[in-house]
Order: sequence, then structure tokens, then C-alpha cells
Amino acid sequence: MRSLRLRLLTAAAALVAVAACGGPSSSEGNGDNGGDKGSSSASGTFPMTIEHALGKTTIDKKPERVAAVNWANHEVPLALGVVPVGMAAATFGDDDGDKVLPWVEEKLGELGAKTPVLFDETDGIDFEAVADTKPDIILASYSGLTKQDYATLSQIAPVVAYPDAPWATPWREIIRTNSKAIGLADKGEKLIKDLEGQIGRTVAKYPQLKGKSAMFMTHVDPGDVSQIGFYTAHDTRTLFFEDLGLKTPASIAAASKGTDKFALTRSAEQIDLFNDVDIVTGYGDEQGKLAKALREDPLVSKLPAIQRGSTYLLPGSAPLATAANPTPLSISWVLEDYVAALAKAADKVA
Repeated sequence: MRSLRLRLLTAAAALVAVAACGGPSSSEGNGDNGGDKGSSSASGTFPMTIEHALGKTTIDKKPERVAAVNWANHEVPLALGVVPVGMAAATFGDDDGDKVLPWVEEKLGELGAKTPVLFDETDGIDFEAVADTKPDIILASYSGLTKQDYATLSQIAPVVAYPDAPWATPWREIIRTNSKAIGLADKGEKLIKDLEGQIGRTVAKYPQLKGKSAMFMTHVDPGDVSQIGFYTAHDTRTLFFEDLGLKTPASIAAASKGTDKFALTRSAEQIDLFNDVDIVTGYGDEQGKLAKALREDPLVSKLPAIQRGSTYLLPGSAPLATAANPTPLSISWVLEDYVAALAKAADKVA
């Protein structure tokens, strides 16, 4: 294992140097996942080349052993009937301590499959564990891979990274990119249409959502609300609002200009910047400590959405708390509850 680590890190250093000279940066990524050579995105013909923010990845033949790192990438092959050889262990939203989210566990049962090797990413990607699964492809289209992560993983197998920026790949592009990489682009498009249909039917039941503006707070400490974190217009949580008939407030759109960051922070003294927000949502806790802190803080409580109670804080680290960050398998699992809760908050908006 020690020799493997040394070989990987040595090769990674060389690749990082090459990437720094010739590879596109995050801001230069191609958002359409194009750049195929000798391939058809519809038929999944190989070899194919996929461009992404960290470079270009050529896949010579249809992968048989699929590994996935970081959040949600394993859900694409699973949704399409392919069981990964390894995937990231769940560290948020795990309801029973088995390090597998309930919708993933449900899908594995449906496929009659055992749980794949789980990569512990508490301290970053476990490169040796990934290498031990002997993958033909490593999926990471929704991830926070650094150039060095990408270089090290590339010594194990071809890696498909995010198309534009870290942690900013919308759910449709997660499906398109990952399904294409494993030769199942057609099935990926069908999955997208199926999910769009589910979303449309659910949202149609709650017309009060249409046109309301929504802000998603980051993990705010109930003991200190002097700084309010929020996800920008580039983040998948904010983008998902559009699927639900909601819109991005002008205040969030303005703050998002000139940055590719997925989250920002503002002082509570600037809370009036968000007076145009109809609905505030975010991550709360089971005891309601954050909701109480927001209502009682002399500055934050002045926000109109807080005053009228048009808020919804997702419950702690329970599975439902992942609802706002849509993934291929979680959308169906939590959609009804999430949309109903947002609609209840919308009812309080005049």
C-alpha cells in the first residue's frame, strides 16, 4: 500500500504540472460536456473524449467497473441499473449509520445487489481504496476535486470531473455527464425526462410557489447568527428552486455576479440586503434552535421573511435535509415532502 501511495503521489505531481500549463481552469470549463472525438453522445460509441474543467478525459471502451467519488455520482449508474464497484460513504443524511443514504439502499435492494465498497472521504479521497476496486472509470462530475486529486485519480483510471466549477453541476448535467461516460447517454436522457415529469406533476399541486423568490442559507450556527451564509445563484440548491417554480431574488443574483463560488457570507448588519426574499430555507436542527435564534436576533429578525414566518429549515442531518441538493435518486424520494414544506412557507407570503 505504501508503494502504491508513493507511485500515485509522484505521478500526480507530474500531472499537476502538465495541467497547470495546458489544461483549462474551472472558469474555462466547457459547460456542454462536448468535445467528443469518434463518439456519439446518443449511442455511447467509444472511444470518446469528454472535456471538463480539469482537462480532457478519453475513454477507450465502455467501462465495466465503475467507481464514483464525492457526493451523488454513484447515483447515476445505480439509477440506470449499473452497480458501482465503489462509491463515497454517506456522511450527511445517513439515517441508520450504515453510511448509505436510504434511496441508495433502496435502489441496491431493487437491483438485488450488495453494498459496494464505501470510500471514507472524511479526510479527503482515499486513493488507495479507489485503486483497490480496479475501476475502468471514476465518476466525479459533481465534486470538489482539486487538480492534484484529479491527477492522482487519473493514475488509477480515466476520471470525469465537473464541467465548470466545483460543487456547481446541476442535476441534469450530473446525469448527462456520468451516463455518457459509461455509455448509457440515451438512458440518461430518459431518466432526466422521467424526473422532470415527476417534478412537474408535484409542483402543479402547489400553485402558491409560482413566482415566489427563495433564499437558501448555508449551515448557520444557532449560537452565532452574526454572519449569515447563503448559497449563490451558481449552487445546485438555488438552481433547483427554478424547477419548483420559484425564482432567485435580485439580491442573491447581484451577490453572485463576479464570482463562481457556490456560497457567500454577509454580516447580520447587512440583512436588509435580502428584504426582497419571500421564502428563507436552510439547514436547521431537530430542536428548532436555529429558527429560534433567527427570530430572536435583533438584526436578523428584521428580515421580512423571518417576521412573517415564511421559512422552512430542513430537519437537522436527517435524509430530508439532503432534499434541497437534488440528485438522481433523491429527487423522487423526498420531492413531495420538500415541495409541500416550501408551499406551506409560501402561504405566508402576502
